[in-house]
Amino acid sequence: MRPLIHSRLINSPFGDPGVYLEFMFERRGMLLDLGDLQPLSDRRLLRVSHVFVSHSHMDHFAGLDRIIRILLGRDRTLHLFGPHGFIERVWHRLASYTWNLVRNFPSDLVLIVGEYSGGEQLTLARLRSSNAFDIEALAPVPARRGVLVDGPDYRVRTVVLDHGIACLGFSIEQKQHVNIWKNRVEEMGFRVGPWLRELKQAILRNDPPDAAFRVRWHDIDGGDREEVHPLGELRDRLTSIVPGQKISYVTDVRWSQSNRAAIVDLARGSDLLYIEAAFLDADAAIAAKKNHLTAAQAGQLARAAGVKRMSPFHFSPRYADCEADLWREAEAHFGSKIGASTE
Repeated sequence: MRPLIHSRLINSPFGDPGVYLEFMFERRGMLLDLGDLQPLSDRRLLRVSHVFVSHSHMDHFAGLDRIIRILLGRDRTLHLFGPHGFIERVWHRLASYTWNLVRNFPSDLVLIVGEYSGGEQLTLARLRSSNAFDIEALAPVPARRGVLVDGPDYRVRTVVLDHGIACLGFSIEQKQHVNIWKNRVEEMGFRVGPWLRELKQAILRNDPPDAAFRVRWHDIDGGDREEVHPLGELRDRLTSIVPGQKISYVTDVRWSQSNRAAIVDLARGSDLLYIEAAFLDADAAIAAKKNHLTAAQAGQLARAAGVKRMSPFHFSPRYADCEADLWREAEAHFGSKIGASTE
């Protein structure tokens, strides 16, 4: 199965933490953390619809300026999520600039900012460029079991972890994946086109099997064609439904019983776990003092969660001359080869 969600570290394992996720065929992206975004092109950042920030230390948050700068002057809505106090921190960053001219812009950049403090509720606010990014409180919304986004084809879940401060971990889970058998499309006399995306969406919505579905395509001679078939027939003849991907992200956490339980629950069964491995286990005392994980601890967590692959990152610069030791230690405790992305 070709993965729907492609992901990669934005920087090297020694650079600012962060992952870029791109949804294939949708021209849509997400960000996990907002550190140094320079490796990402403007084109990729323009695709971003959702940003999930673990906490507001500078190496996780300083990239907010760049993405706002790129989106400013466009009619866009950007969703941002972070831990307790996140709305005020976003406002403070934006309030450091002068916005006297933005009211003249014909477009409006809208930020929907959510902060999660645990429990079953997400606090929301709206900040609009047309209003100089003043905070407009919105009604809170449910966040059962930490679910921040629950779309038709994926969900994003978070847990509150301990880094000496509240720090969020995230998982992005594709609910199901609909594979299209293109050879069968051709056997039925159809041609590929936007209708296949509509077919996938109807299947994922669990529309009734006897619902009439219109198949529209451009024939080889350039003419428009259309046929109507029961949705269930097209589903059975043209598709197969398989479990979706799950990608998890954990960084800046201390080694504690509560963190371990929460991380294993969040990441359980992930296809790929991005997890910090800041120190070697020989320096576990330093890691504990700084509220970070060792490579051995990262490997143990990935193994306990039963993930298929792990990608360690957020290495301390003290290991710049012995990076391979961190990889070996993580791999030894994970018990399998490790990888860095889905690209």
